[in-house]
Amino acid sequence: MKIQVLNTQGQPTGRETELPDDIFGVEANDHAIYLAVKQYLANQRQGTHKSKERGEVAGSTRKIKRQKGTGTARAGDIKNPLFRGGGRVFGPRPRNYGIRLNKKVKQLARKSVLASKASAGDIVVLEDFSFDAPKTNQYLTLLQSLQVYGKKTLLVTSDFEKEVYMSSRNLKGTEVVRASDLNVYDVLKANKLILSEGAIEKIKETFA
Repeated sequence: MKIQVLNTQGQPTGRETELPDDIFGVEANDHAIYLAVKQYLANQRQGTHKSKERGEVAGSTRKIKRQKGTGTARAGDIKNPLFRGGGRVFGPRPRNYGIRLNKKVKQLARKSVLASKASAGDIVVLEDFSFDAPKTNQYLTLLQSLQVYGKKTLLVTSDFEKEVYMSSRNLKGTEVVRASDLNVYDVLKANKLILSEGAIEKIKETFA
C-alpha cells in the first residue's frame, strides 16, 4: 500500500512511502484487539486498595454486653463489622490485576489495529521533523496544516522527540509516542494516526 508523504505545512512532498501489506494490509481480528485492550487497561490498575477487617481495627476485644437477656442480638467486641467504626467484611485487599497474553496474539492485535486505520483512511504520513524548542503554538499550527485539529490524534515518531512531546502536552486529545512504545489502545482511541517516515521503518523492524 502506497501513501503520499506530507510536509509540516500539510503539502505533498511529491514522494510516496510503502506501508507493508503484511502489517497494514492484514485482515483485522477484532477479538485480538479486544484482548490487547483488556490487558492494557488491566495492567494500568494499581491494585493497592486496602480496607481494615475486624482483626486489624484498633479497639478492645472485651465482650460489650452479656450474651442473653438483653432483648437484642448477641454481640462480641466493639470491632464487630455491624458497629460503627468496626472492621469491614470482605473488604478489598492488594492484588495484581495484570493478565498475560500470548506474544503472537499481541502482535496480531497491533497489526489488526494498524490495518483497520489504514483501510479507513485514517493514517497520515509526515516527513521527519523536529522542533528547536517546546512551543504549543507550533504543534497546534502543525495539526491545523494537516487538517486534523479538533480530532483525537496520535503522532508516532521514530525516537523520543522531547521538544515535540512537550509541545503537545497542553493540547487536549493529542498524544505523541515513539514507535517502540506504540500500543493498541492508543491507536484505537485516536481518530487520526500520524506516522513519521522514520516511525514506519521502526514499525517494519518490530514486525520483521
